[in-house]
This record gives sequence, structure tokens and C-alpha cells, in this order.
Amino acid sequence: MSAITVSGGRGSAHGVRVLRKLGEWLPALVVFVLVVGLWEGLTRALDVQQFLLPKPSAIVSTFWTQRHSLWPAGWYTFKEALGGFAIGSGLGIVAATVVGRFRTVGKALMPVFVTANAVPIIAFAPIFGAWFNPISAQSKMAVAAVLCFLPVTVNTLRGLQSAKPEQIELMRSYAASELQIWWRVRVPTALPFLFTALKVASVLAMIGAIVGEYFGGALNALGVLINTDAGVFQFVRAWAGILVASLLGLALYGAVVATERIVLRWSPEARGS
Repeated sequence: MSAITVSGGRGSAHGVRVLRKLGEWLPALVVFVLVVGLWEGLTRALDVQQFLLPKPSAIVSTFWTQRHSLWPAGWYTFKEALGGFAIGSGLGIVAATVVGRFRTVGKALMPVFVTANAVPIIAFAPIFGAWFNPISAQSKMAVAAVLCFLPVTVNTLRGLQSAKPEQIELMRSYAASELQIWWRVRVPTALPFLFTALKVASVLAMIGAIVGEYFGGALNALGVLINTDAGVFQFVRAWAGILVASLLGLALYGAVVATERIVLRWSPEARGS
């Protein structure tokens, strides 16, 4: 009887969590539906030309009918974004670790990182195209990596430095080494900050890959496809390409969120969500 009660209690708690999450997403979903409905209604009522703003229904229709060319292009660009995301985030974690461990090095490097990130990404794209093969994926990965690097570096560093002094003193009282303190105190403290940065970087990576492709890329790349379609006044198809890019960016963001939930099961926020 007690086992049934416990099982029922767990099922009830799970149901409450599901309803809570649905409640959190409902306002955003309502706003999205209202915006799309208003967009569709105004473009029809005002007879807005397609080159100004296509109807959402026309974009979705083209998204489906042109799927055989749009989705392979989207997958190609997604791989570039994923590579840049991995490179930029990995280097950001390494840089934050070095800066957090060696303060003198950090004082010398952080102004350089910030200055490099302050340069508009559109200025890096043609430079990376000259460094690498302009139509290769490497130049697009480099652009995406630059966009991802600083958010991950800054947030990870902030997390590493957010460990409570009493926790560190307690570990030292147990004769723990600096490496043990780093691994058992600073790293767990930094993980929520890191995943916040990774969620931002996942969106920036797709933007970086698309922007890089505007300055040259493979013919089957999504950014090249969007740029070409806009140049020949195929605006509905260009908007359908933008929809593909948005969906793939959301997919990468969702993968980071799912990973965060798995890794941070110990976190009170994760258990309560």
C-alpha cells in the first residue's frame, strides 16, 4: 500500500512539474500565435508586396515545397555553426580557467579578449575568408567561434570566482589541494554560469555561420542560398531559408538546455523545474 502511495505521489509531483512548465511556455506561445496571426492578417488586408514582407503562410508553403534544397543547405550551415560553437566554447572555457587560476595573466589577456569581441563580426568575415579557403567551412567556423568565445569566457570566469569563501576554507581545513578545491568547489559552482553562456553561444553560432556565408561559401550553404535568393527577388524563398536557420538555431539551443538538465540534476533550481 505504501509503495502505491509513494508511486502515486511521484506521479502527481511529475504532473505538477509538467503543468508548471506548460504554464511557463504558454504566454510565449500565445504571443507567437498572435504575432503570426497579426502578420498574416495585415499583409493580406494591406496587400503588402512579397518583396517587402511575405505572408507567413507563403513562407511555410515554400519551406515545405523547397525542402529538398533548403534542408540540405541548412544542415551544411548547421555543421559549420556546430563546429564554431565547439571551438569557441572550448577555447572560452580554457581561457576562463587560465585567467581564473593566474590573475596576472588574466589582467593582461581580458582587455585583449574584450577588444577583439568589440570589433563587429562583419569585419572578421572577409578576413577569415582570406586566411582560409573562402568557400571552405573553416572560415565560417572561425566567425562563429569568435562570437561564442567571449560570452563563454566571461560567464565561466564569473562562475569560477563565485565559490563561497567558507567552502574554500572548509576544503583547506581538510588539507585539500588547490586542484581538489578547483574540481570539487569552483567547477560545480561555475557550471550554471557556463550553461547560461552556452545557451547564448548556441544562438550566436548560427548567426556567425550565416554572416560568414554572406561573404562567400559553398553553393549549397544556407547563407549563400538566402543571399542569392534575395538578390534575384526570390524573397519568399529567402524568408523560408531564414525559417530553416531559426529552427536549427532553436534545435541547438534545445540540445544545450537538455544537456544542462542532465548535468545539473543536483542543482535545486533543476530539481524544482
